[in-house]
Amino acid sequence: MDILTLLPFIVLIGAMFLMTRSAKKKQAAAAQMRNDMQPGTGVRTIGGMYATVKEVHDDTVLLEVAPGVHAIYAKNSIGAVLDDAEYNRIVHGDDQELDADGTVVPDDASSLTGESDDAGVAKIDLAKDDAADDAEDAKDVKDVKDAKGESKTDGEADSK
Repeated sequence: MDILTLLPFIVLIGAMFLMTRSAKKKQAAAAQMRNDMQPGTGVRTIGGMYATVKEVHDDTVLLEVAPGVHAIYAKNSIGAVLDDAEYNRIVHGDDQELDADGTVVPDDASSLTGESDDAGVAKIDLAKDDAADDAEDAKDVKDVKDAKGESKTDGEADSK
């Protein structure tokens, strides 16, 4: 057999090996995360529910889904183990980054310009004034006709 005939099969087997190897690494990392769960940590289930771990058994976990409400879940149903800051931010709405920093981003840009909203500040009117614009256009047309030295009435056309 020729080596070029076997090359596509070798590449295919190599790609399958690499894909299964990365999948096994992900499964091992997820299993390690589930084994590292301790009572009191916050978790997110694969269904998207946030809860606090109360007890950890071999294949199951007792979760407190609400104050006084406990449920038993399989360890495989835990999607992520969250650190305390992230769990409190998501579940309780605590934003420690904002509290520690003390800065608040404004909803509009008015506070960024440094100007106050005083009544004495002259405001620019950006509205279009139709009457002044029409009068200016008529003056420009008259000036062009005067420059040519001719005045045409409606219906006449240039013939050159």
